[in-house]
Amino acid sequence: MIRVLLAAVMCFMSPDILAAESPPATSRFSPAKLGYEYVFPRDHGNHEQFQTEWWYFTGHLQGSKGRRFGYELTFFRRGIDSPKVWANPSAWALKHLYLAHFALTDEQADQFRFDEKISRAGIDKAGARAETLDVWIDQWHVRALTPDHRQFHLQAASTDFSINLTVASQKSPVVHGIDGVSYKGQQFGQASHYYSLTRLQTTGSVRVDDVMMNVEGVSWMDHEFGSGELADHLVGWDWFSLQLDNDHEIMAYGLRRADGTFDSASSGTMVLPDGSTKALALQDLDISVDRYWTSPLSGARYPHHWTFAIPDEGIGLAISPRMANQELVTTRSTRVTYWEGAVEVTGQWKGHDIHGKGYVELTGYAEPEPYDVKR
Repeated sequence: MIRVLLAAVMCFMSPDILAAESPPATSRFSPAKLGYEYVFPRDHGNHEQFQTEWWYFTGHLQGSKGRRFGYELTFFRRGIDSPKVWANPSAWALKHLYLAHFALTDEQADQFRFDEKISRAGIDKAGARAETLDVWIDQWHVRALTPDHRQFHLQAASTDFSINLTVASQKSPVVHGIDGVSYKGQQFGQASHYYSLTRLQTTGSVRVDDVMMNVEGVSWMDHEFGSGELADHLVGWDWFSLQLDNDHEIMAYGLRRADGTFDSASSGTMVLPDGSTKALALQDLDISVDRYWTSPLSGARYPHHWTFAIPDEGIGLAISPRMANQELVTTRSTRVTYWEGAVEVTGQWKGHDIHGKGYVELTGYAEPEPYDVKR
């Protein structure tokens, strides 16, 4: 989402700032560095020393009469690296830009709904607190409910759909990468600090049009922060979060080159039932695309069914979307079009049948929406 945020910054900043400010010789923001020591619950909170940050929740919910939903609620923060902005004493100065995406996959109705927000930090219209998970734009929010940060409240409402959920973590935070760093390229700074809560028991309610229903299910949370960008030769990524019915979880991302192959910085993590982890390098993963789907709205051609294997672990999975059209065209916030959707998982785990659920994010397949810096 790094290039996503750059596009949003460009369309939101005033033209005088864009025209007057060249990139600063020395950034006010810190790069992700080896040896970062995570401390929880502190690291659930905001990290303004890093330029880019996001808090990301996805999940699978089941309501009355077996009605199934997938959901996404994501908050982004992008710090503005402009001396002119930081010298401005006004509370309205655009020092940090906040964005949010909210989506609901209504499987029974074969309908995908999404909404988006964008706002500057200032007078509490949007923001995130340090050392605790509390991030918001207007009435959309995610915040911790307990001092130990094992439970969180998620709330977002659009005109015709909403969620009001409580999620409770069943496992400790899982740190991805090597020595506290998740790589997004080969050069210094092309990295982030990245962890997940991979199994969150979920209860609450979903509203669709005028129908309110109680739901329960399972969610996943990602939190990532850093100041780098993707390497120039990378066009996007294919990201997988899988929750399997043997109480294992798998996260994997393939950083994609223009020719469709994955860069060597791609990696993943397998989470065992006791919360311990196994790091996965690109050579441990065998991910191939079996089918594609072309969006009638954007014209983008997305992977749409995968064979996902970890041969050394005896794992062979088939991943398929629960609904074809789960594409977000974010014309009012990030101005990036991407596919983010609920998926079904079947296959074999060390010779035994396995089932599960997950989410897949596909970026870089569609052209960005045009923006006008004069807006």
